[in-house]
Amino acid sequence: MFLALPGLLFLLFTALPVVIAAVVSLSDYAVIGPLTWTGFDNYVRIASDPFFWIALRNTVLYTVLYVPLGLVIAMATALLLNRSARSARVFRTLFYIPVVSSTVATATIWYWVLNPQHGLLNEALSWFGINGPAWLYDSHWAMSAIVMMSVWAGFGGNMMIFLGGLQGVSPDLREAARLDGANAWQVFRYVVVPSIRRTTFLVSTLLIINAFQVFDQAYVLTKGGPGNSTVTIVYYIYDRGFGSLQMGYASALSFILFVIILAFSLVNARLTNRDTER
Repeated sequence: MFLALPGLLFLLFTALPVVIAAVVSLSDYAVIGPLTWTGFDNYVRIASDPFFWIALRNTVLYTVLYVPLGLVIAMATALLLNRSARSARVFRTLFYIPVVSSTVATATIWYWVLNPQHGLLNEALSWFGINGPAWLYDSHWAMSAIVMMSVWAGFGGNMMIFLGGLQGVSPDLREAARLDGANAWQVFRYVVVPSIRRTTFLVSTLLIINAFQVFDQAYVLTKGGPGNSTVTIVYYIYDRGFGSLQMGYASALSFILFVIILAFSLVNARLTNRDTER
């Protein structure tokens, strides 16, 4: 009885849309006009679509930059706040605000920060004699700019997860390690890290999933440019589905994205389990 409503909501808002998308991916549905079955033609088309491979390359690059940075910054911040209980509550709130803020609002702030002429970041770099790049207008730097914004906007949530994991680390283990002569780094490496391994796996998996689903930042800041350098898979799906009304092809792209995310998540889980077994 208690599971009836959640089950119904799952069917209506998760299972049913997935089934509909699967059906649409096997057609040339374009919103306007009749639906024609095309079988697996959309999936075959993806393999020879150069724009898909550009989007995949950009998404992988974003993931390679975003996941390690997001993981390290969230963990480091959590470690600092875990040591300072008195001020932790205030900083937890401050760091979490970007997580619940509108992407459009945060993007507007970062658009000003990254302005090549009068932006805060380039102004700060000029104090050290560094001529900052045209972040959002240079194909070599645009992706880095999006990564910076994404890490800033999302690390607060991952920090909270790490804080929960760190609070589960036994103080007795740390004290025993110190009595055995371990320094701060050794306590972190051999006591803290193994104790929060599952937390690290959870955060890294969430980061990977978020990385492959990145869209808002690229859409608001760069519109996929300059020169397609920030077109991600989800951005390309949006462009095909709502820009060109190729809903069948966009649905096929969505399922390919699902397979990619699943594969990366399974590899991450396998590596984590192998490390745990050691």
